Amino acid sequence: MTDEQSWGRVVALHSRVEQELAKALQRKHGLGLSEYRALSHLTVAEGGCLRMQDLAGAIGLNQSSVSRMVARLEEAGLTVRDLCENDRRGVYSLITEDGRERQAKAEPTYQDTLRGALDKAAADPELAEAVAAMRHA
Repeated sequence: MTDEQSWGRVVALHSRVEQELAKALQRKHGLGLSEYRALSHLTVAEGGCLRMQDLAGAIGLNQSSVSRMVARLEEAGLTVRDLCENDRRGVYSLITEDGRERQAKAEPTYQDTLRGALDKAAADPELAEAVAAMRHA
């Protein structure tokens, strides 16, 4: 198998899993996939806050997209923008208690959906090798 074919299978696996995760999180928790990932990163960040540019890098969004996403999270009361006490140079996103609760409720859905999506993909002969490589890395 060529690198291009292998990469195509990884991309197909990624797309399939991301779609299932996005549907489950939206349907059960009213969260987009990027929103869930942002809350997850903020939950484990020191002080529950990250600079906007660091949050963007952590979830793979550009600055403009992360600003719009953070605005949605703020509107829902899940985060607030603030200046972190340790570093006044940039704008930070700070998770709220409601944000922590929503992330905690959504985490089992994320984990179960991820496991199920990967199990389903592992049964597909085109994707089985990619799943096995990822699970045993």
